[in-house]
Amino acid sequence: MSTAVRNLTPKMVVEELDRYIIGQHDAKRAVAIAMRNRWRRQMVDEAMRDEISPKNIIMVGPTGVGKTEIARRLARLTGAPFLKVEVSKFTEVGYVGRDVDSIVRDLAEVGAQLVRDELRKEQQGKAEERAEERILDVLLPPATDGARAYTDRAGEPPAPKPKPSSATREKLRELLRAGKLDDREVEVEVEESGGAPAMPTAPGMPPGDQMGQQLKDLFGQLGRRKTKRTVKVVEAREILIEEEAGKLVDADTVARNTVERCEQLGVVFLDEVDKICARENVRGADISREGVQRDLLPLVEGSTVQTKYGSIKSDHILFVAAGAFHMSKVSDLIPELQGRFPIRVELSSLTGGDFIRILREPDNSLLKQYAALMATEGVRLVYEDDAIEAMAEAAFRANTNLENIGARRLHTVLERVLEELSYEASELGDKEVRITATYVHDRVDKLLEDQDLSQHIL
Repeated sequence: MSTAVRNLTPKMVVEELDRYIIGQHDAKRAVAIAMRNRWRRQMVDEAMRDEISPKNIIMVGPTGVGKTEIARRLARLTGAPFLKVEVSKFTEVGYVGRDVDSIVRDLAEVGAQLVRDELRKEQQGKAEERAEERILDVLLPPATDGARAYTDRAGEPPAPKPKPSSATREKLRELLRAGKLDDREVEVEVEESGGAPAMPTAPGMPPGDQMGQQLKDLFGQLGRRKTKRTVKVVEAREILIEEEAGKLVDADTVARNTVERCEQLGVVFLDEVDKICARENVRGADISREGVQRDLLPLVEGSTVQTKYGSIKSDHILFVAAGAFHMSKVSDLIPELQGRFPIRVELSSLTGGDFIRILREPDNSLLKQYAALMATEGVRLVYEDDAIEAMAEAAFRANTNLENIGARRLHTVLERVLEELSYEASELGDKEVRITATYVHDRVDKLLEDQDLSQHIL
């Protein structure tokens, strides 16, 4: 486990989550403690370590209050492989699709990409050196004079070709590093993939079947070929650095680290888990829902799944389930599955004050996002306090009168408020635009008053 993860105390995790998510303190505390317990588990004796199981979490609350964002931010904060799965996709009666083991295989792909990116960064310096040498070889190829004298003789090792003077090569190297050759065109040989062909799926075989994926990977490798491309030096450098970094990454190291990271740090977010609840005295689709729960149970309890990176045990993967539970309750889940989620957290609905805070406080707030977009056109957006309150009130009213979709309603409200400005921004030039409460009311109030229209627009 990395030093950065070891240094993350629960308080630090909550503080970091507070930068992006408003409220929901209980949920933040729960996930922060669960993550810290992972580090604590690594510190105990090995005999005891295997006995400590993860404290899976189930979050209950209406849509749009931050359930998914908490899990996603936590995974990003810790560098953990994170996978979101909508379990409602497994609920159709007679559904033939990906088995639940594909969850771990997909998590492995996420983990492998994280590992590759880290290893590529470690090899960045060496990759840049190799790419530089390849570009210099193109700019100053080996001399071909006296070819007959250097022709290989039968039974003798190949004779080396004469090399250009080192002084000339070093001069070119200086020009290359100074960027003075960036616009020169060169022809470089790069390895490209022809793309794996679409693999037909046999009747009854899940589209995510491991054998099919392995065949696809095999054909993808066979389809790789070397081609020559004429590009500018600055582009050639980027292409060759990427290729050389890929060559320097050892596949066995990737596989080994992927398995370890998924087993020790993997986070699986099971969204819409309330959709697989089987309610009492109901037949039909609920039979399928209970079947999905029983399929998920071995995975959450701990099982071994074969992936192309090796066998991954799900015993210590952290599972975070979430659902609105409007039409059902947690106790409608089968008892065995309930028992695998010992931590239950209630997330509260958003108030009008929460909407104001969501617009103002997070580092990635929507107001800051729109201001950054308009700034690309030279337009400086300034939001007055009463305008922010008006937008928050509009979102709260829309959620109250229509479907409650939480903070997602703010996206729609801001789009309506700033639609006209977004359309005209390209012609406005360098200009400051102040968003006032009147500006907001003029564009939203009529929609809120017309219930039929607001259902479609807001």
